[in-house]
Amino acid sequence: RMDSNEFRIAAHKMIEHTINYNATLRDKRPKPEVEPGYMRPLLPSSAPVTPDSFDEVMADVQKIIMPGMTHWNSPHFHAYYPSSFSYPALLADVLSGTFACIGFTWQSSPACTELEVIMMDWLAKLLGLPSHFLSSEEGTGGGVIQGSASEATLVAVLAAKERTLRRLANDDSTGNTDHNVHKLVAYTSEQSHCCVERATRISNVRLRSLPVDDKFALRGSTVKEAIEQDLKDGLVPFIVSATLGTTPTCAFDNLQEISDVLSKHPDIWLHVDAAYAGSAYICEEHRGTLKGIERADSFDFNPHKWMLVNFDCSAMWVRNTSDLVDAFNVDPIFLRHKHQMNKSAPDYRHWQLPLGRRFRSLKLWFVMRLYGQQGLQEHIRRQIGLAKGFEELVRSDQRFEVVAPVTMGLVCIRLKVTD
Repeated sequence: RMDSNEFRIAAHKMIEHTINYNATLRDKRPKPEVEPGYMRPLLPSSAPVTPDSFDEVMADVQKIIMPGMTHWNSPHFHAYYPSSFSYPALLADVLSGTFACIGFTWQSSPACTELEVIMMDWLAKLLGLPSHFLSSEEGTGGGVIQGSASEATLVAVLAAKERTLRRLANDDSTGNTDHNVHKLVAYTSEQSHCCVERATRISNVRLRSLPVDDKFALRGSTVKEAIEQDLKDGLVPFIVSATLGTTPTCAFDNLQEISDVLSKHPDIWLHVDAAYAGSAYICEEHRGTLKGIERADSFDFNPHKWMLVNFDCSAMWVRNTSDLVDAFNVDPIFLRHKHQMNKSAPDYRHWQLPLGRRFRSLKLWFVMRLYGQQGLQEHIRRQIGLAKGFEELVRSDQRFEVVAPVTMGLVCIRLKVTD
Protein backbone atom coordinates (compact mmCIF):
# COMPACT_ATOMS: atom_id res chain seq x y z
CA ARG A 1 0.00 0.00 0.00
CA MET A 2 1.32 3.48 -0.91
CA ASP A 3 0.66 6.33 1.52
CA SER A 4 0.75 10.03 0.65
CA ASN A 5 4.42 10.49 1.58
CA GLU A 6 5.48 7.50 -0.48
CA PHE A 7 3.35 8.79 -3.35
CA ARG A 8 5.05 12.18 -3.17
CA ILE A 9 8.46 10.55 -3.57
CA ALA A 10 7.26 8.22 -6.34
CA ALA A 11 5.47 11.06 -8.16
CA HIS A 12 8.64 13.15 -8.26
CA LYS A 13 10.49 10.17 -9.74
CA MET A 14 7.73 9.63 -12.30
CA ILE A 15 7.81 13.26 -13.40
CA GLU A 16 11.58 13.07 -13.82
CA HIS A 17 11.15 9.84 -15.80
CA THR A 18 8.57 11.56 -18.04
CA ILE A 19 10.83 14.52 -18.72
CA ASN A 20 13.86 12.31 -19.40
CA TYR A 21 11.82 10.06 -21.68
CA ASN A 22 10.74 12.98 -23.84
CA ALA A 23 14.20 14.51 -23.83
CA THR A 24 15.73 11.30 -25.22
CA LEU A 25 12.99 10.31 -27.70
CA ARG A 26 15.15 11.21 -30.68
CA ASP A 27 17.71 8.61 -29.61
CA LYS A 28 15.23 5.76 -29.29
CA ARG A 29 14.40 3.34 -32.10
CA PRO A 30 10.74 4.18 -32.89
CA LYS A 31 9.71 0.61 -33.69
CA PRO A 32 10.56 -2.17 -31.21
CA GLU A 33 12.49 -5.26 -32.29
CA VAL A 34 10.43 -7.86 -30.44
CA GLU A 35 8.28 -10.79 -31.50
CA PRO A 36 4.71 -11.56 -30.40
CA GLY A 37 4.72 -13.12 -26.94
CA TYR A 38 8.07 -11.60 -25.96
CA MET A 39 6.76 -10.41 -22.59
CA ARG A 40 5.30 -13.61 -21.10
CA PRO A 41 8.65 -15.25 -20.25
CA LEU A 42 9.75 -12.01 -18.58
CA LEU A 43 6.86 -11.83 -16.12
CA PRO A 44 5.73 -14.24 -13.38
CA SER A 45 2.75 -16.43 -14.19
CA SER A 46 0.66 -14.79 -11.45
CA ALA A 47 0.46 -11.59 -9.38
CA PRO A 48 2.84 -11.18 -6.43
CA VAL A 49 1.65 -12.34 -2.99
CA THR A 50 3.56 -9.58 -1.19
CA PRO A 51 3.97 -6.07 -2.60
CA ASP A 52 6.94 -5.05 -4.70
CA SER A 53 8.56 -1.65 -4.24
CA PHE A 54 7.98 1.25 -6.61
CA ASP A 55 11.65 1.17 -7.61
CA GLU A 56 11.34 -2.52 -8.51
CA VAL A 57 8.30 -1.76 -10.67
CA MET A 58 10.08 1.09 -12.45
CA ALA A 59 13.11 -1.10 -13.02
CA ASP A 60 10.84 -3.59 -14.77
CA VAL A 61 9.34 -0.76 -16.82
CA GLN A 62 12.81 -0.21 -18.25
CA LYS A 63 13.61 -3.90 -18.64
CA ILE A 64 10.25 -5.26 -19.83
CA ILE A 65 8.00 -2.46 -21.07
CA MET A 66 10.43 -0.16 -22.87
CA PRO A 67 11.79 -2.84 -25.26
CA GLY A 68 8.24 -3.38 -26.55
CA MET A 69 7.22 0.26 -26.85
CA THR A 70 6.46 1.96 -30.14
CA HIS A 71 7.45 5.57 -29.58
CA TRP A 72 4.66 7.45 -31.34
CA ASN A 73 6.05 10.87 -30.47
CA SER A 74 9.53 10.13 -31.76
CA PRO A 75 10.66 12.48 -34.56
CA HIS A 76 11.58 9.31 -36.47
CA PHE A 77 8.04 7.84 -36.27
CA HIS A 78 6.26 8.35 -39.60
CA ALA A 79 3.47 5.74 -39.51
CA TYR A 80 -0.25 6.49 -39.16
CA TYR A 81 -1.07 9.96 -37.86
CA PRO A 82 0.76 11.83 -35.09
CA SER A 83 -0.07 11.08 -31.48
CA SER A 84 -0.60 14.47 -29.89
CA PHE A 85 1.13 15.25 -26.62
CA SER A 86 1.86 18.25 -24.43
CA TYR A 87 2.77 18.80 -20.83
CA PRO A 88 -0.38 20.88 -20.13
CA ALA A 89 -2.58 18.02 -21.36
CA LEU A 90 -0.56 15.51 -19.34
CA LEU A 91 -1.03 17.63 -16.22
CA ALA A 92 -4.77 17.65 -16.88
CA ASP A 93 -4.72 13.86 -17.24
CA VAL A 94 -3.07 13.62 -13.83
CA LEU A 95 -5.80 15.84 -12.37
CA SER A 96 -8.52 13.79 -14.07
CA GLY A 97 -7.07 10.63 -12.55
CA THR A 98 -6.84 12.35 -9.18
CA PHE A 99 -10.51 13.32 -9.17
CA ALA A 100 -11.51 9.83 -10.42
CA CYS A 101 -15.04 11.03 -11.13
CA ILE A 102 -17.33 9.19 -13.54
CA GLY A 103 -19.30 11.95 -15.22
CA PHE A 104 -22.17 10.08 -16.83
CA THR A 105 -24.79 12.52 -15.49
CA TRP A 106 -24.69 16.12 -14.32
CA GLN A 107 -25.58 14.90 -10.85
CA SER A 108 -22.66 12.46 -10.75
CA SER A 109 -20.17 15.36 -11.05
CA PRO A 110 -21.50 18.81 -11.98
CA ALA A 111 -18.08 20.33 -12.75
CA CYS A 112 -17.22 17.45 -15.10
CA THR A 113 -20.34 18.05 -17.19
CA GLU A 114 -20.38 21.85 -17.10
CA LEU A 115 -16.72 22.30 -18.05
CA GLU A 116 -17.25 20.00 -21.04
CA VAL A 117 -20.28 22.00 -22.20
CA ILE A 118 -18.28 25.24 -22.01
CA MET A 119 -15.08 23.81 -23.52
CA MET A 120 -16.97 22.43 -26.51
CA ASP A 121 -18.35 25.94 -27.09
CA TRP A 122 -14.85 27.41 -26.75
CA LEU A 123 -13.51 24.89 -29.23
CA ALA A 124 -16.35 25.39 -31.72
CA LYS A 125 -15.66 29.13 -31.74
CA LEU A 126 -11.93 28.48 -32.10
CA LEU A 127 -12.64 26.47 -35.28
CA GLY A 128 -15.24 28.88 -36.67
CA LEU A 129 -18.08 26.34 -36.57
CA PRO A 130 -21.70 27.47 -37.09
CA SER A 131 -23.51 28.84 -34.04
CA HIS A 132 -26.13 26.07 -34.21
CA PHE A 133 -23.50 23.73 -32.73
CA LEU A 134 -23.14 25.90 -29.61
CA SER A 135 -24.97 25.00 -26.42
CA SER A 136 -24.78 28.66 -25.38
CA GLU A 137 -27.04 29.67 -28.25
CA GLU A 138 -30.80 29.44 -28.33
CA GLY A 139 -31.32 26.19 -30.15
CA THR A 140 -30.90 22.45 -29.93
CA GLY A 141 -27.18 22.01 -30.64
CA GLY A 142 -24.24 21.10 -28.46
CA GLY A 143 -20.92 19.30 -28.23
CA VAL A 144 -19.58 16.20 -26.51
CA ILE A 145 -16.17 14.55 -26.15
CA GLN A 146 -16.10 11.02 -27.59
CA GLY A 147 -13.26 8.53 -27.28
CA SER A 148 -12.35 8.57 -30.98
CA ALA A 149 -13.60 9.66 -34.38
CA SER A 150 -14.61 6.05 -35.00
CA GLU A 151 -16.88 6.23 -31.97
CA ALA A 152 -18.30 9.57 -33.12
CA THR A 153 -19.04 8.12 -36.57
CA LEU A 154 -20.85 5.15 -35.04
CA VAL A 155 -22.88 7.46 -32.80
CA ALA A 156 -23.85 9.54 -35.86
CA VAL A 157 -24.84 6.49 -37.92
CA LEU A 158 -26.93 5.02 -35.09
CA ALA A 159 -28.63 8.34 -34.35
CA ALA A 160 -29.39 8.90 -38.05
CA LYS A 161 -30.73 5.35 -38.34
CA GLU A 162 -33.06 5.76 -35.36
CA ARG A 163 -34.26 9.15 -36.56
CA THR A 164 -35.06 7.76 -39.99
CA LEU A 165 -36.82 4.67 -38.64
CA ARG A 166 -39.02 6.85 -36.41
CA ARG A 167 -39.95 8.98 -39.41
CA LEU A 168 -40.77 5.93 -41.51
CA ALA A 169 -42.83 4.45 -38.67
CA ASN A 170 -44.86 7.64 -38.49
CA ASP A 171 -45.47 7.40 -42.24
CA ASP A 172 -46.41 3.70 -41.97
CA SER A 173 -49.92 3.11 -40.65
CA THR A 174 -48.93 -0.41 -39.52
CA GLY A 175 -46.07 0.89 -37.35
CA ASN A 176 -43.89 -1.95 -38.62
CA THR A 177 -40.28 -0.78 -38.99
CA ASP A 178 -38.53 -4.14 -39.35
CA HIS A 179 -38.72 -4.14 -43.14
CA ASN A 180 -37.50 -0.55 -43.29
CA VAL A 181 -34.09 -1.36 -41.80
CA HIS A 182 -33.15 -3.31 -44.90
CA LYS A 183 -33.98 -0.32 -47.10
CA LEU A 184 -31.57 2.08 -45.37
CA VAL A 185 -28.49 3.20 -47.31
CA ALA A 186 -25.44 5.14 -46.09
CA TYR A 187 -22.96 6.89 -48.40
CA THR A 188 -19.29 7.75 -48.10
CA SER A 189 -16.19 8.18 -50.22
CA GLU A 190 -14.04 5.23 -51.24
CA GLN A 191 -11.21 7.22 -49.61
CA SER A 192 -12.93 7.60 -46.24
CA HIS A 193 -11.73 5.91 -43.07
CA CYS A 194 -12.71 2.27 -42.54
CA CYS A 195 -14.60 3.33 -39.40
CA VAL A 196 -17.54 4.29 -41.64
CA GLU A 197 -17.80 0.75 -42.98
CA ARG A 198 -17.45 -0.61 -39.46
CA ALA A 199 -20.20 1.69 -38.19
CA THR A 200 -22.63 0.55 -40.88
CA ARG A 201 -21.82 -3.10 -40.18
CA ILE A 202 -22.56 -2.64 -36.50
CA SER A 203 -25.73 -0.74 -37.39
CA ASN A 204 -26.80 -3.48 -39.83
CA VAL A 205 -27.33 -1.11 -42.76
CA ARG A 206 -25.90 -1.11 -46.26
CA LEU A 207 -23.11 1.22 -47.31
CA ARG A 208 -22.33 2.63 -50.74
CA SER A 209 -18.69 3.55 -51.19
CA LEU A 210 -18.64 6.23 -53.87
CA PRO A 211 -15.84 7.04 -56.37
CA VAL A 212 -13.76 10.19 -56.10
CA ASP A 213 -12.35 12.70 -58.59
CA ASP A 214 -8.73 13.10 -59.68
CA LYS A 215 -7.95 14.92 -56.42
CA PHE A 216 -9.37 12.00 -54.39
CA ALA A 217 -12.40 14.06 -53.32
CA LEU A 218 -16.07 13.06 -53.26
CA ARG A 219 -18.16 15.43 -55.39
CA GLY A 220 -21.77 16.51 -55.06
CA SER A 221 -22.76 15.15 -58.47
CA THR A 222 -21.65 11.65 -57.46
CA VAL A 223 -23.70 11.81 -54.26
CA LYS A 224 -26.71 13.17 -56.15
CA GLU A 225 -26.60 10.38 -58.73
CA ALA A 226 -26.33 7.66 -56.07
CA ILE A 227 -29.19 9.03 -53.99
CA GLU A 228 -31.52 9.45 -56.96
CA GLN A 229 -30.82 5.92 -58.18
CA ASP A 230 -31.48 4.40 -54.76
CA LEU A 231 -34.70 6.37 -54.36
CA LYS A 232 -35.87 5.00 -57.71
CA ASP A 233 -35.06 1.51 -56.46
CA GLY A 234 -37.25 1.98 -53.38
CA LEU A 235 -34.38 2.36 -50.94
CA VAL A 236 -34.06 4.97 -48.17
CA PRO A 237 -30.90 7.11 -48.13
CA PHE A 238 -30.37 8.15 -44.49
CA ILE A 239 -26.80 9.43 -43.98
CA VAL A 240 -23.84 10.80 -45.93
CA SER A 241 -20.45 10.76 -44.21
CA ALA A 242 -18.14 13.35 -45.77
CA THR A 243 -14.43 13.53 -44.96
CA LEU A 244 -12.31 16.64 -44.58
CA GLY A 245 -8.77 15.29 -44.67
CA THR A 246 -8.88 11.64 -45.75
CA THR A 247 -6.53 9.07 -44.25
CA PRO A 248 -4.62 8.11 -47.44
CA THR A 249 -3.89 11.58 -48.88
CA CYS A 250 -5.56 14.23 -46.67
CA ALA A 251 -8.03 14.93 -49.48
CA PHE A 252 -11.13 17.04 -48.84
CA ASP A 253 -14.56 16.00 -50.05
CA ASN A 254 -16.37 18.92 -51.66
CA LEU A 255 -18.55 19.74 -48.68
CA GLN A 256 -20.23 22.71 -50.35
CA GLU A 257 -21.42 20.60 -53.28
CA ILE A 258 -22.55 17.76 -51.03
CA SER A 259 -24.41 20.21 -48.80
CA ASP A 260 -26.16 21.71 -51.83
CA VAL A 261 -27.33 18.26 -52.90
CA LEU A 262 -28.59 17.37 -49.43
CA SER A 263 -30.46 20.65 -49.11
CA LYS A 264 -33.03 18.99 -51.39
CA HIS A 265 -33.11 15.93 -49.10
CA PRO A 266 -33.59 17.38 -45.59
CA ASP A 267 -34.20 13.97 -44.03
CA ILE A 268 -30.69 12.71 -44.87
CA TRP A 269 -28.17 13.18 -42.08
CA LEU A 270 -24.84 14.80 -43.03
CA HIS A 271 -21.90 13.74 -40.85
CA VAL A 272 -18.55 15.47 -41.37
CA ASP A 273 -15.39 13.67 -40.26
CA ALA A 274 -12.37 15.97 -39.96
CA ALA A 275 -10.45 13.73 -37.56
CA TYR A 276 -6.96 14.91 -38.50
CA ALA A 277 -7.42 18.12 -40.49
CA GLY A 278 -10.00 19.69 -38.19
CA SER A 279 -7.29 21.18 -35.98
CA ALA A 280 -6.14 23.33 -38.92
CA TYR A 281 -9.43 25.27 -38.80
CA ILE A 282 -8.00 27.08 -35.79
CA CYS A 283 -6.21 29.07 -38.52
CA GLU A 284 -8.69 31.09 -40.56
CA GLU A 285 -6.68 30.73 -43.78
CA HIS A 286 -7.46 26.99 -43.85
CA ARG A 287 -11.24 27.23 -43.48
CA GLY A 288 -12.00 27.25 -47.20
CA THR A 289 -12.67 23.51 -47.18
CA LEU A 290 -15.18 24.03 -44.36
CA LYS A 291 -17.68 25.79 -46.65
CA GLY A 292 -20.99 23.96 -46.52
CA ILE A 293 -20.67 22.99 -42.85
CA GLU A 294 -23.88 24.94 -42.14
CA ARG A 295 -25.87 21.97 -43.53
CA ALA A 296 -24.12 19.37 -41.31
CA ASP A 297 -26.03 17.47 -38.65
CA SER A 298 -22.80 16.43 -36.94
CA PHE A 299 -19.12 17.32 -37.08
CA ASP A 300 -16.16 15.62 -35.45
CA PHE A 301 -12.40 16.05 -35.18
CA ASN A 302 -9.64 14.72 -32.94
CA PRO A 303 -7.78 17.25 -30.79
CA HIS A 304 -5.67 14.24 -29.80
CA LYS A 305 -4.22 14.09 -33.32
CA TRP A 306 -2.85 17.59 -33.87
CA MET A 307 -3.99 20.00 -31.18
CA LEU A 308 -1.52 19.11 -28.41
CA VAL A 309 -4.17 17.18 -26.46
CA ASN A 310 -3.27 13.68 -25.28
CA PHE A 311 -5.41 10.71 -26.32
CA ASP A 312 -8.34 10.25 -25.85
CA CYS A 313 -10.25 13.35 -26.85
CA SER A 314 -12.51 13.41 -29.93
CA ALA A 315 -14.71 16.49 -30.24
CA MET A 316 -18.19 15.94 -31.69
CA TRP A 317 -20.96 18.46 -32.25
CA VAL A 318 -24.57 17.83 -33.28
CA ARG A 319 -27.20 20.18 -34.63
CA ASN A 320 -30.00 18.59 -32.62
CA THR A 321 -28.94 16.91 -29.37
CA SER A 322 -32.34 15.26 -29.00
CA ASP A 323 -31.40 13.02 -31.95
CA LEU A 324 -28.72 11.47 -29.73
CA VAL A 325 -30.89 11.34 -26.62
CA ASP A 326 -33.75 9.72 -28.52
CA ALA A 327 -31.39 7.08 -29.91
CA PHE A 328 -29.50 6.18 -26.72
CA ASN A 329 -31.78 7.10 -23.82
CA VAL A 330 -32.19 4.36 -21.24
CA ASP A 331 -33.36 5.86 -17.96
CA PRO A 332 -33.18 3.54 -14.92
CA ILE A 333 -34.32 5.11 -11.67
CA PHE A 334 -30.87 5.11 -10.08
CA LEU A 335 -29.56 7.50 -12.77
CA ARG A 336 -32.43 10.00 -12.65
CA HIS A 337 -32.15 13.43 -11.04
CA LYS A 338 -34.24 16.60 -10.92
CA HIS A 339 -31.99 18.59 -13.30
CA GLN A 340 -31.89 16.11 -16.17
CA MET A 341 -34.19 18.09 -18.48
CA ASN A 342 -32.08 21.25 -18.17
CA LYS A 343 -30.20 22.08 -21.38
CA SER A 344 -27.28 23.59 -19.48
CA ALA A 345 -26.91 20.36 -17.49
CA PRO A 346 -26.91 17.57 -20.11
CA ASP A 347 -26.51 13.94 -19.16
CA TYR A 348 -23.75 12.86 -21.50
CA ARG A 349 -24.62 9.20 -20.99
CA HIS A 350 -27.32 9.83 -23.60
CA TRP A 351 -24.81 11.19 -26.12
CA GLN A 352 -22.39 8.26 -26.30
CA LEU A 353 -22.06 4.48 -26.37
CA PRO A 354 -20.59 3.76 -22.91
CA LEU A 355 -22.18 4.88 -19.66
CA GLY A 356 -19.03 5.93 -17.79
CA ARG A 357 -16.77 8.76 -18.90
CA ARG A 358 -13.61 10.49 -17.68
CA PHE A 359 -13.10 14.18 -16.96
CA ARG A 360 -11.60 14.70 -20.43
CA SER A 361 -12.54 18.35 -20.81
CA LEU A 362 -9.78 19.25 -18.36
CA LYS A 363 -7.29 18.54 -21.16
CA LEU A 364 -8.99 21.00 -23.48
CA TRP A 365 -9.20 23.61 -20.73
CA PHE A 366 -5.52 23.33 -19.81
CA VAL A 367 -4.30 23.31 -23.42
CA MET A 368 -6.45 26.20 -24.61
CA ARG A 369 -5.53 28.29 -21.57
CA LEU A 370 -1.80 27.51 -21.41
CA TYR A 371 -1.23 27.84 -25.18
CA GLY A 372 -3.93 30.31 -26.12
CA GLN A 373 -5.34 30.70 -29.61
CA GLN A 374 -2.11 32.26 -30.87
CA GLY A 375 0.04 29.43 -29.51
CA LEU A 376 -2.16 26.78 -31.12
CA GLN A 377 -2.13 28.65 -34.43
CA GLU A 378 1.67 28.88 -34.33
CA HIS A 379 1.87 25.12 -33.72
CA ILE A 380 -0.38 24.31 -36.70
CA ARG A 381 1.34 26.76 -39.04
CA ARG A 382 4.78 25.47 -38.07
CA GLN A 383 3.73 21.88 -38.78
CA ILE A 384 2.32 22.82 -42.18
CA GLY A 385 5.51 24.74 -42.95
CA LEU A 386 7.60 21.69 -42.09
CA ALA A 387 5.54 19.61 -44.53
CA LYS A 388 6.14 22.13 -47.32
CA GLY A 389 9.86 22.12 -46.53
CA PHE A 390 9.95 18.34 -46.63
CA GLU A 391 8.11 18.36 -49.96
CA GLU A 392 10.86 20.53 -51.44
CA LEU A 393 13.53 18.14 -50.18
CA VAL A 394 11.73 15.16 -51.71
CA ARG A 395 11.26 16.88 -55.07
CA SER A 396 15.00 17.65 -55.16
CA ASP A 397 15.84 13.94 -54.79
CA GLN A 398 15.40 12.00 -58.06
CA ARG A 399 14.89 8.71 -56.23
CA PHE A 400 11.47 9.79 -54.91
CA GLU A 401 8.26 11.34 -56.17
CA VAL A 402 5.42 13.17 -54.45
CA VAL A 403 2.26 11.25 -55.36
CA ALA A 404 -0.53 13.50 -54.01
CA PRO A 405 -1.00 17.19 -53.33
CA VAL A 406 0.75 18.13 -50.09
CA THR A 407 -2.02 19.16 -47.75
CA MET A 408 -1.76 20.24 -44.13
CA GLY A 409 1.05 18.23 -42.54
CA LEU A 410 0.88 15.17 -44.79
CA VAL A 411 3.38 14.42 -47.55
CA CYS A 412 2.72 11.27 -49.60
CA ILE A 413 5.89 10.01 -51.32
CA ARG A 414 6.96 6.95 -53.29
CA LEU A 415 10.29 5.39 -54.05
CA LYS A 416 10.69 5.33 -57.86
CA VAL A 417 13.07 2.37 -58.11
CA THR A 418 12.91 -1.14 -56.74
CA ASP A 419 13.63 -1.32 -53.02
